[in-house]
Amino acid sequence: MNNTNGINQDSTFTEKVMFGLKISSRKMVEEAALHNRSLVIGDKEGNAKLVPAKELLKTLPK
Repeated sequence: MNNTNGINQDSTFTEKVMFGLKISSRKMVEEAALHNRSLVIGDKEGNAKLVPAKELLKTLPK
């Protein structure tokens, strides 16, 4: 059974933690975008990259 925030009550601990990380990551990017800030992210090769939060927000799932 799903509760109001979209996570299944019978989900594993790992699934619940990953769901929480997804929510908190999105909030962090939204807050940074609100203040026209950039965030440092890692690319697929493991290199650090400075990205404007507004651009990063466009790539995140809802």
